[in-house]
Amino acid sequence: MSAATHSHTPANPTSATPTSANQASASQPSASWGLGFAQDYWIDAWQRAILTLDTLRQRGNTWLERAQSDAPHVLGFSFELVVDGRTLPHPVNYMLVRIVPPEGTKTDPGKPPFVVVDPRAGHGPGIGGMKHDSEIGVALAAGHPCYFVGFLPEPVAEQTIEDVCTAEAHFLEVIARLHPDADGKPVTVGNCQAGWQIMMTAAMRPELFGPILLAGSPLSYWAGVRGSNPMRYLGGTLGGTWLTALSGDLGHGLFDGANLVANFEALNPANTYWQKPYNLYSKVDTEAARFLEFETWWGSPVLLNAHEMQWIADNLFVGNKLTSGEIRTSTGRRVDLRNIRSPIIVLCSQGDNITPPQQALGWITDLYEEDEEIVTNGQTIVYTLHESIGHLGIFVSGKVATREHAELASCMEMIDLLPPGLYEAVISEVDDATVHPELIHGRYLFRLEARSLDDIRALGNNDAEDNQRFATVARVSEINHGLYAAFARPAVQAMAGTQSADMARQMHPNRLRFAMFSDRNPAMAPIKDLAESVRADRKPVAADNPLLAMEQMASGLITTWWEGYRLARDALTEAAFVGTYGSPWLQAMVGLAAPNGATPSHSDATPPQRRIERDLAREAMAAHAEAELATRFEVGGLPAAVARAIIHVRLPQGSVDERGFAVLQALRKLQPANRRLGAGEAKALFRDQFLLLRLDQARAVAAIPRLLPDDANLRRKGWQAIHDVLHASGPLPEEGERRLRHLAELFGEKAGDA
Repeated sequence: MSAATHSHTPANPTSATPTSANQASASQPSASWGLGFAQDYWIDAWQRAILTLDTLRQRGNTWLERAQSDAPHVLGFSFELVVDGRTLPHPVNYMLVRIVPPEGTKTDPGKPPFVVVDPRAGHGPGIGGMKHDSEIGVALAAGHPCYFVGFLPEPVAEQTIEDVCTAEAHFLEVIARLHPDADGKPVTVGNCQAGWQIMMTAAMRPELFGPILLAGSPLSYWAGVRGSNPMRYLGGTLGGTWLTALSGDLGHGLFDGANLVANFEALNPANTYWQKPYNLYSKVDTEAARFLEFETWWGSPVLLNAHEMQWIADNLFVGNKLTSGEIRTSTGRRVDLRNIRSPIIVLCSQGDNITPPQQALGWITDLYEEDEEIVTNGQTIVYTLHESIGHLGIFVSGKVATREHAELASCMEMIDLLPPGLYEAVISEVDDATVHPELIHGRYLFRLEARSLDDIRALGNNDAEDNQRFATVARVSEINHGLYAAFARPAVQAMAGTQSADMARQMHPNRLRFAMFSDRNPAMAPIKDLAESVRADRKPVAADNPLLAMEQMASGLITTWWEGYRLARDALTEAAFVGTYGSPWLQAMVGLAAPNGATPSHSDATPPQRRIERDLAREAMAAHAEAELATRFEVGGLPAAVARAIIHVRLPQGSVDERGFAVLQALRKLQPANRRLGAGEAKALFRDQFLLLRLDQARAVAAIPRLLPDDANLRRKGWQAIHDVLHASGPLPEEGERRLRHLAELFGEKAGDA
């Protein structure tokens, strides 16, 4: 399934602009171009129209069937229910299921399980495992047991976002109990909306999590760049979140996820209103099956409790309170993302206009001002930046699954071993010049390169004036929401009932367009038989038919017109947003005027970017840990000496790849089981040695001889391990060789010996 670069249908192959009418027509001989070429075209055009209508009829019937199902999903794997969230003390509509490995696929009970959490952002569950080449598929192929967290179409009454986080923490506890022999804690994959929810859970219960993979997940909601990312202006153009409250009241306490789907589709009107339907029509012989597969998921909106959606809109979309530490639990505990102790892996794309890289990565610079703060806090952050894939393609595209997700899944244990810091994952294809290809998993080489906060800032972000504008939106939103609650809500709630809410949901355009083409519509009755007769006598037009060329030219012009409309609309939206919320008068009216009468729109008068406040308890713990670490320069024996030596040589290079890790893993597995370091012990070992080198590199290196055993044979084995790991990726740079020669002296070896 191909992936478009636009956000709302990248997993749908029908969203791409067609290059030919269909595969069948491309295989036909050239038209003779007598008077019959027009007849050939119009016969084909009529037949394509009938087949397109029949495809829409099938789509509508599928929608009707799924609307009547208790738990509609698009998972392509068999599964077993493990925990029903409705049975928990604080019931929720989430479910934990175990994925049954397909026949011929074996999982390793010693590997940490993968948990894929699907986004509840308007659509139903299952997209993370809809097909074999998916997040679940590549994790199974890598030998990891897999679990999936999905949800039912309707929420449990009164469930909250905090309840969902509590349920997800319980799911991880259950998984850990089911896998006592796993060498590491569960790896959690959060897609889109599920990403920020998982991050909140990990901030509250950090001890439960192994590595966390965020796929297209927004965490910094104000972030973006001018001339792009128009969705971040939506809260301002709507006057805040009062419309969210109105929608929930009209829905009789429920918020319709179809509204979120409509927002996604509005981002790319050319694709929504022309390219996707035309691509189906023009390639209906080959594209119908894939169109139906995607629309099965896209066309099943789910519901949220109104107060759930209001919380999301107030605290995240408009308030942007997650990375500033302004969210608190019901017990008053602050949700602080700096509490997370697991490696955090971010997969984002330049082609994503729903969660652009600035929103996926901006939380890092929201939390930290200096690179050293990341290390001091003990956080390991890895990101990989795709050049073009769209939003949904990040977690459903087969190409991304077999490249990015497959590499991340196979190298997750390597990532878990990384010392604290910021890294970029670089994935390159293996070629004839690649050294030691036998140590590489699959067709791609996975490499990690050290990065700095300046690399994140270079992606672009708001200046102080933009932050002031978004802060003004948040304040205006609070005022408008308060006015609505005080003056309009009582009347709206009195008028809205269950029946009117149900009718409004059924009449929503994102549902009506499915129902109107289903068998429920009497006008569609003859379409099925007509389609069968067309398939029995299909006459596709020749690829070089001039009328077909004119059709494709007209399609290109229509697409161009829609693109022009989108660009003009987005430019006007941004200009209106900047002008309105940058007004000193409006900022002053909502209490955001600069002190001493300065003009708020002037950069010198604008308050600095909001940042999470200091955590004195954490700082005290960090200081205590550093003091304790200073006593460990000569502690740890040969394993510490080997790890310290490897890190010392690699530090100037700032890069490691999977080949060295493969050698390290092989050496580790050669150790007797009763003497082999567990994953947690190995992680602590490498972390401590990195921190010791960072604390005092000269002292840490000078102490290596005092870590070595008296047994010359053991020292020789240790040196051999160092040499093998460091040379697995090819020759070392000059500085690396110099350091290695010095280490050889400390180990009592000759520099060239190995």
